[in-house]
Amino acid sequence: MTKLLRVDDLKVHFRIPGEGLLRPRHKTLRAVDGISFDLDAGETLGIVGESGCGKSTLARGILGLVPVTSGSIWLAGEELAHLSARALRKRRQHMQIVFQDPLASLDPRMTVSEIIAEPLQVFEPSLDKKERKHKVQGIMERVGLLPNQINRYPHEFSGGQCQRIGIARALVLKPKLLICDEPVSALDVSIQAQIINLLMDIQEDMQLSMLFIAHDLSVVKQISHRVMVMYLGKMVEATTRDELYRDPRHPYTRALIDAIPIPDPTIERNKKFEPLQGDLPSPLDPPSGCSFRTRCPMAADSCAAEAPTQREISEGHWVSCHFA
Repeated sequence: MTKLLRVDDLKVHFRIPGEGLLRPRHKTLRAVDGISFDLDAGETLGIVGESGCGKSTLARGILGLVPVTSGSIWLAGEELAHLSARALRKRRQHMQIVFQDPLASLDPRMTVSEIIAEPLQVFEPSLDKKERKHKVQGIMERVGLLPNQINRYPHEFSGGQCQRIGIARALVLKPKLLICDEPVSALDVSIQAQIINLLMDIQEDMQLSMLFIAHDLSVVKQISHRVMVMYLGKMVEATTRDELYRDPRHPYTRALIDAIPIPDPTIERNKKFEPLQGDLPSPLDPPSGCSFRTRCPMAADSCAAEAPTQREISEGHWVSCHFA
């Protein structure tokens, strides 16, 4: 298949100044620390991990919303990481994002029509008012919004409807890549299913490529073709969706999958499950060697002495663990 997106050894580091009167040496927060992956046209890559593991920073680094420390990003054969701000802005119509909080991502002073039409005014200024309205009405219908809602304001909508507005705004330019940054985590379960089904239908119609960021592995399993698991800014495992859920090799991945609730209350009550111990270490002061070793039930002395390298244990199945 055609590779739409390629990310190679991407790093996003932030310089954190020292605190206190003496202002000790600054520290480096390694939010994203050497992530590499490919994304095919029409494919969805799920990205999972705990809060603070770098998922959203990775997405913003790809879009150029935060500065990239090093590495390369290629979209449709063109490198993006080192483009000027002006040149990158022209490529933004091919890359769009749907944010986590549907209401907070919409300007409360603008109507639905104005919100969805704003990207058209930026990237397609030659369109007249009638043409813009026609495109806005078309994408509203596609995401399940009614024509008579076009002049309403965001506060008049439910959370699920606001997320549909955000999706319409992202898709009105017909982008090649859509990044969904936890788009259903703030919604009720029944609404989550509707939004997921909508995204899957639109992806098939428009041949979109998607990066889908989430905490919920059951949601990721439903929508993704491949899954990448992140921990403290690094990839710990990546493979196809079916392979990951059938045979997880990294202990962190196994813990995340074991934590997925089972709908049957009897099975859920009797299943053997050992939750992860301890909290996620600070990215300002990560453990030596393997960053997961402080919470890993398999940790050995070698884990503290040396960080594991990414290795392909089977075709397309990458793991960063000494014991995988």
